[in-house]
Amino acid sequence: MKEERYFYVPDAANSSELPEQEAQHAIRVLRLVEGDDIYLMDGVGNFYKAEVGMTSKKRCFYKLLETLPQEKTWLGNIQLAIAPTKMMERIEWMVEKATEIGFDRVSFVDCKFSERHVIRTDRIEKIVISAMKQSRKAFKPIVDEITPFNDFITSCQADYKFIAHCYNDQERIDLFDELHTIPKEATVCVMVGPEGDFSTDEVEAALAHGFKPITLGNSRLRTETAGLMAVTMAQLAKRI
Repeated sequence: MKEERYFYVPDAANSSELPEQEAQHAIRVLRLVEGDDIYLMDGVGNFYKAEVGMTSKKRCFYKLLETLPQEKTWLGNIQLAIAPTKMMERIEWMVEKATEIGFDRVSFVDCKFSERHVIRTDRIEKIVISAMKQSRKAFKPIVDEITPFNDFITSCQADYKFIAHCYNDQERIDLFDELHTIPKEATVCVMVGPEGDFSTDEVEAALAHGFKPITLGNSRLRTETAGLMAVTMAQLAKRI
């Protein structure tokens, strides 16, 4: 039985050609030829069975055979807002694994104690797409540009908003327990701070804008570990 080959084609239903990068992979790496079966994903909930048509050195055409609508395996919407780490590969690893687990949006936040203030969202997009294809996810997570902390907390539209911090002198609730008390269909956003944590002023500002202070357990976690833990907890609480 041949392995199913998946390609990301955002407008698959209205096109007949693989994007350049996907075409290069199909032709040069997989060495697909006319008549081979492939599967396409549009990132918004559809898979498509297709057949390779004409190919050249840089182009690969296809013919759609069947539309295969997909459903998410979790309810509502899971958003992670996180301060990027100084070593960007740690955040890239986290985004890859979070995509495999399943979430809807990653927003990058520039905080007072952030050690990185600029990111390449184009690189994050490539990692997300690769992880989406590998894990056969029909929905591509949205990747937001980095946003100043105050701008983010005033614009966040999630039904339930949480901020994870490590200040033991402030009361916090357990995120996993709290997620089981809210409707599964709700949109949820969890904020995770930089390696130096949020400042106390940032925590107070977030609370004033409707964020609830939460803990992710008894262990003190690295930023990327905390982000992945938050996504995993939300996924477990909201799975169908």
